Amino acid sequence: MADVKLFAGSGSTVLADKISDYYGYSLGNREVKTFSDGEMQVVINESVRGAYVFFIASTFSPAENLIELLLMIDSAKRASAEYITAVIPYFGYARQDRKDKPRVPMTAKKVANQITETGADRILTMDLHAGQIQGFFDIPVDDLTSRIAFAKDIKKQFYKEGQDVHDVETVFVSPDAGGTVRARRFADMFGGDIAIVDKRRPKAGVSEVMNIIGEVKGCHAILVDDIVDSGGTLCNAAKAIMDAGALSVRAYITHGVLTGKACQKVEDSVLEELVITDSIKFNCPAGHKKTRAVSVSTMFGEAIRRVSNEESVSSLFAHKI
Repeated sequence: MADVKLFAGSGSTVLADKISDYYGYSLGNREVKTFSDGEMQVVINESVRGAYVFFIASTFSPAENLIELLLMIDSAKRASAEYITAVIPYFGYARQDRKDKPRVPMTAKKVANQITETGADRILTMDLHAGQIQGFFDIPVDDLTSRIAFAKDIKKQFYKEGQDVHDVETVFVSPDAGGTVRARRFADMFGGDIAIVDKRRPKAGVSEVMNIIGEVKGCHAILVDDIVDSGGTLCNAAKAIMDAGALSVRAYITHGVLTGKACQKVEDSVLEELVITDSIKFNCPAGHKKTRAVSVSTMFGEAIRRVSNEESVSSLFAHKI
């Protein structure tokens, strides 16, 4: 069996450390040098010849995170690595996955092309913004799901030991029509119902009106989505759900981009809490108690182990709770 080498991108060192601890291998030695004009150079300080190499690097802002991943892949390719996997817990630029108006790029496709053409042989990612983005790559893509980690946390929050999941009235809410499948998969695990937030802007300059499709009255509502950015829509949706008679509302959202005052918006909202994963470095200031992260390092560590051993990755999606 070939040697396995794990390397971390600069923006993903915390998660990479956890993954390496699970896997039982130390992270490889690499350094990033920056010239006085800002130009980046990546140096891998150990042999990767004939090795299975895994680069753990989310491609969130700034753009240097993506550039660094491309340079690491190219370095390993030119150093005769046997198989290169880009482990991208959060695939940035995924929201630009279609041409929805004139003269805009399909950036998700362009980023996929760059990663593939630079020399990656496989992609390991989690909760792509749209499942069809897998088709932008001409190499294998394993799109893992945070649903398993979230389901364990939901069960711990709502259910006493030995209590059946059907004994608590829960409803899983999608913040838009596009997330209905995600909400349904959660609901199937817990025997709950789903609801959808229908938001619309009547005319320019008028704030969004939010209607709830489905029944949330008398239930514990759980909002599920893949990305939380500014937090405004999330907090407005939570208020609409409570106004519709829900007992409580929590949010489980995979990628905590959390720009600007998002953490403060969550703190000031009717949300009981916002739970995210550590796909992106947790960046809420101290004292913001409503937002917390659960780790997906075990899932990625196990996926890496299976890829390196040429075992099935799909069984990780089993939804037993």
